[in-house]
Amino acid sequence: MLRLSQIKLPLDHSEAALEEAILKKLHLAAADLGGFTIFKRSYDARKKGNITLVYIVDVETPREKALLKRFKQDATVVPRPDMTYRPVAQAPHGVQSRPLVIGMGPCGMFAGLLLAQMGLRPIILERGKSVRDRSVDTFGFWLKKRLNPESNAQFGEGGAGTFSDGKLYSQVSDPSHYGRKVLSELVNAGASPEILYINKPHIGTYRLVKIVQHLRATIESLGGEIRFQTRVADLDIDQGEVRGVRLENGDYIASDHVVLAVGHSARDTFEMLHDRGVYIEAKPFSIGFRVEHPQALIDQCRLGDQAGHPRLGSADYKLVHHCENGRSVYSFCMCPGGKVVAAASEPGRLVTNGMSEYARDESNANSAIVVGITPDDYPEGPLGGIALQRQLEEFAFALGGGTYEAPGQLVGDFLANRPSTAFGKVLPSYKPGVKLGDLSESLPDYAIAALREAIPAFDRKIHGFAMADAVLTGVETRTSSPIRIKRNEQFESINTAGLYPAGEGAGYAGGILSAGIDGIRVAEAVALSLVKG
Repeated sequence: MLRLSQIKLPLDHSEAALEEAILKKLHLAAADLGGFTIFKRSYDARKKGNITLVYIVDVETPREKALLKRFKQDATVVPRPDMTYRPVAQAPHGVQSRPLVIGMGPCGMFAGLLLAQMGLRPIILERGKSVRDRSVDTFGFWLKKRLNPESNAQFGEGGAGTFSDGKLYSQVSDPSHYGRKVLSELVNAGASPEILYINKPHIGTYRLVKIVQHLRATIESLGGEIRFQTRVADLDIDQGEVRGVRLENGDYIASDHVVLAVGHSARDTFEMLHDRGVYIEAKPFSIGFRVEHPQALIDQCRLGDQAGHPRLGSADYKLVHHCENGRSVYSFCMCPGGKVVAAASEPGRLVTNGMSEYARDESNANSAIVVGITPDDYPEGPLGGIALQRQLEEFAFALGGGTYEAPGQLVGDFLANRPSTAFGKVLPSYKPGVKLGDLSESLPDYAIAALREAIPAFDRKIHGFAMADAVLTGVETRTSSPIRIKRNEQFESINTAGLYPAGEGAGYAGGILSAGIDGIRVAEAVALSLVKG
């Protein structure tokens, strides 16, 4: 098959127009077109009055060899790469050793799925509850301010990505097309097939619940086992090698292959690993606020008169500004037509995140606007970033009144350095609620200065970004893990054999798709070790 790229069509093109464009591009007669599938569809909105759809398509034709010769100097016509996933190993008959996977977020889920598909019957240990029960606890916290530290927006089946926009795009290098494997498994579990081809695909929070349940059932049908409300309290390490894990209830499970996929908020686990001598180093992350604007404003600025077109959906944005003080400020986890949500996992600490449903039809757009920080800003050792996160989250909790209401401020007041006393046209979506005041003390001075410089700069790119009534909600501190658990080329910890740090918590992913990809890579490494060993 051939892969054709850069096929541009008007926004309102007919169903037949794409086929016609393929025939024209290749100078083919209709009889020589065996069929085609859309690999990717995006849009070009640089000219707001003339937004075009841009396609990459895979074409089947008996004239493939001749066409490749004719277009050998044209980079938009190439052979379609082989994206078929092939397992690297298969468990031999009667294998007894079972790998452990700690965590049932996207990384742990796909690690477990791949291990199960290779016949290795993984045991997955998840400290939180199943996704349905976890949803009850999470929504209960949002509505009634009752936090369950083991079942919330961070902990439980599906991981932090379950209560998000369900974004499925990543900038990680993926020459083996593992991302396609992740997307295909999600479609098999009930996601819309459109995630295979639309640019910046997403699933939405509520649809993710059923998909996660289906993936769990698949793992179990292949011999895998998932144990919920099972927190790993300690690792058994003997002479630099993992021998098993001790659970909070006192039970012990022996295994010399342990995948650590705990997510970026498992701070107690990071502390335990550090105490056990597992090599950990501090890594950069970012801190800031959530900002909410009317979605209609973002749509108009990004899409002009074609805002609201069904093929475009709610508009998003991606912004970055390099400040005079050397800091970089950027938008993160933008949620079109979404909500700001409470993402706390520790009592007395407050943190925000964003999520959207599939339709992305809420009245507000929100994103994090965050400032990059490095270990130089928290030099207290490998866990210094965690200490800083906790400090900021505790202060935000106090600023909000100590009831899990979040501190907030209008953008106009924040830029003018005055407290806010009343909302304007934009009403915040955060539950349990927002308490207006002054956010200037909620982050370090360098971060506040950078944000005050960046917001007007963003306004020059998206007119209205600095609108006075836009709402800032604090704080966003969990953009990524503040640590990295270093691993070698075999994906094992550099000083603890048999321990496989994986995903976002270990510092090797950032989002659902990249976490799933990393889970596949680690599962392959475990499988090869088990089968060869």
